[in-house]
Amino acid sequence: MKIWSVSNQKGGVGKTTTVVTLGGLLSTWGFRTLLVDLDPHGSLTSYFGMNPEEVEHGVYNLFRDASEKKKNIDPELYVARTDFDGISVMPASTAIATLDRQVAAIGGMGLVISTALHKLSDRYDYVIIDSPPMLGVLMINAMAACEQLIVPVLAEFLALKGLDRMVHTIQMVFHSRKTPPRFTIVPTMFDKRTKAARDALAALYRQYPDNVWPSVIPVDTKVREASRVGAPLPLFDKTARAAEAYTELLELLLLEKSGDNSSTPHS
Repeated sequence: MKIWSVSNQKGGVGKTTTVVTLGGLLSTWGFRTLLVDLDPHGSLTSYFGMNPEEVEHGVYNLFRDASEKKKNIDPELYVARTDFDGISVMPASTAIATLDRQVAAIGGMGLVISTALHKLSDRYDYVIIDSPPMLGVLMINAMAACEQLIVPVLAEFLALKGLDRMVHTIQMVFHSRKTPPRFTIVPTMFDKRTKAARDALAALYRQYPDNVWPSVIPVDTKVREASRVGAPLPLFDKTARAAEAYTELLELLLLEKSGDNSSTPHS
C-alpha cells in the first residue's frame, strides 16, 4: 500500500480536487483506493454526499478512541463506502477542528493515522490524504503517514509566498526523519491566457527546479460540474482537459514506483 498526502498551508489551491481526481483515476485503473479527509472543512467528505455535521464514524472517532488508548481498534470501522467502485472514504466531521486542543497533551497522537493505515495495508492499494491548510496535529499526521507529498499551488505570486511557508514546514517536520517523503509541486488552475499566470509559473520553475511537475493542471469548468454532481472528474468526463492533465500526473507518480509491485492493480 502506498500513501500520498495532498498538502498546502493555503486554501483554495485545488487540494480536494486533486485528491478526488487522482483517487478516481486509481479506482478506474483497478486499484483499491482509500481517501482520508483530515481537513476540518470536510470538503472531501461533502464531495461524496456526506454531511460533516452528521458523520458518526470517521476521523474524529478514530482520534478519540486512540486518545482513550482503546486496544484492538479496527480502522475499517471509520471508513465509509462511496457510490463508486474501488473508492472508500474515511470522512471528517466538523468536530476534528477541536482535536488540537483536545489531544495536544497526549503522547503519540502524531502517529494515529499512520498506525491506522498500517492495519489497513492489505485492504487498499493506495491511500490519498486530504490535509488541513494549517500546521497542527492533523497535518503532522498526514505528513508522518505518507511516502509522497503532493503540493498543489496556484500560478500566482501571492500563492508562491504561501508555498515558501509550506516548504519550510516540510523541512521542519522532516528534519529528523531518515528518509523524508518526496514532494511534488503541482501548478493548478493554470490559465495560459494571462501573463501573470505565465510569469508566476516561470518563477515557480526557477525557485523549485527539482520539485515542480513539468506540466500544469489547466482551468477547466468541468471540474466544477463534476463537483456539483459529486462524481470524480475522470468518471464524470474522462476527456476533460483537467482529467487528461491529472492522468499525466498520475502516470508520472506511478512511474517513479514502477519497480514496486504495489503499482499492480488488485484483481
